[in-house]
Amino acid sequence: MDRHSRCAGLARRATPLALATLGLVASAARVAAHAGGVRGATRETVTVPTWLFLATGGAVVGASFLLASAVTDRAYIRRIDGWGRALPDAGRVPRLLARGVGIAALAVTIVAGLFGPTSATDSAAVLIVWVGWWAVFVLSAYLLGNTWPAVDPFRTIAGALPSLNRPYPERLGSWPAVAGLLALVYLEVVTPMADDPRLLTALVVGYLGVSVAGSVAFGVGDWFETADPVSQLLAAYGRVAPVTRTDDGLRLRLPGMGLTDAAWVDGRDDVGFVVAIVFVTTYDGFVGTAAWTAIARPAVEAGVPALAVYLAAMLVGYGLFLALYLASARAARRTADTYVAPDVLARRFAPSLLAIAAGYHLAHNLATALSLSPTLAVVLTSPLSPPATVPALLVPGWVGGVGVAAVLAGHLLAVWVAHSAAYDLFPDRLQAIRSQYGVTVAMVAYTMASLWIVSRPGGAPPFV
Repeated sequence: MDRHSRCAGLARRATPLALATLGLVASAARVAAHAGGVRGATRETVTVPTWLFLATGGAVVGASFLLASAVTDRAYIRRIDGWGRALPDAGRVPRLLARGVGIAALAVTIVAGLFGPTSATDSAAVLIVWVGWWAVFVLSAYLLGNTWPAVDPFRTIAGALPSLNRPYPERLGSWPAVAGLLALVYLEVVTPMADDPRLLTALVVGYLGVSVAGSVAFGVGDWFETADPVSQLLAAYGRVAPVTRTDDGLRLRLPGMGLTDAAWVDGRDDVGFVVAIVFVTTYDGFVGTAAWTAIARPAVEAGVPALAVYLAAMLVGYGLFLALYLASARAARRTADTYVAPDVLARRFAPSLLAIAAGYHLAHNLATALSLSPTLAVVLTSPLSPPATVPALLVPGWVGGVGVAAVLAGHLLAVWVAHSAAYDLFPDRLQAIRSQYGVTVAMVAYTMASLWIVSRPGGAPPFV
């Protein structure tokens, strides 16, 4: 088994960053064309050109923008955004029980990672982290709602310790969370931690140490609500969920409508974190392509350490993604002919990108969640010595279509959220539409970049 096994397929598999057009174009990418109806006629395979594949992907976002622009009734937009129904509230899950589940999962991860099997598919540590948490729990955050603050074992342990309660430096904002998210993905790419239980456990223990240190220095609230990358990630995804808790109890709303309230994005640091969520998926796919091999080989052969090459690619790539988005905000100011500052526009439109990120995550991880959840359940019955044979669910082919539909829905939802934000920000109809030009161009660029990666043969990152 290579180091990018099924359990870690969430990042490296050839499974696409899939975009809306994947279902439309890939289904026609190879078609059998008969020379005629004569018996014995030869059959030829026709491949859709890459440029057409990419152009179609960009066109999906552009077309959805045009469709959204046709909706100019502000009252209707408010009704869509504000629709909701009260849900029966069975009561809050006792916090002690939720904390107990989180602590138990962390304890099993550490013990099984240190003393259990070293095979990824038999390791409770690998399965808990990549299947139970990354595939299933994160998926639940944007499909149901974010329950991580109640379950988070790192927060529970840190909260039990005394704190110096030093003021958290405002100038740092969410940038530590950005750095943390990029660092976690970087380590997943350049190390075998996805398949190595011992190394993965070392990372988990190290993350616990950083969480405790940050909480002791600045307090649990400031650290986990501002600087902790995992908490920030799940909080962001939770705003996509159709279920939310209000002062009156649980409430059902349309998916993504939590993104129309951008009050939580109050600085460029928060914008940077949202862009980082979108970027890491693209980076993760790009480093498995032949194009990356061709780019990295000269540097590696010249003696530059491969780890440094990967780090440079991550920093430069993230910088380009962020620069593109901030440029789209400046363009929005010009096209809307407004005095609203570009930073304000960037903050207001940033939440729309989370819908795209959630669609990507679902497309990447739905099959993993379904196929390996039975494996996780069986391994957890005996984490240190699992059965010789563990089950795995054979996922039907139509599940891939669900992933494609999720990506399509994510892009359409992103366009709608941006549309709603524009009408909330600008009183003039044409001004609201024109303000979306920049962010739509950025979405098209993100789409086509990801589609290009999809069109390339994938594989394990080279040189590491």
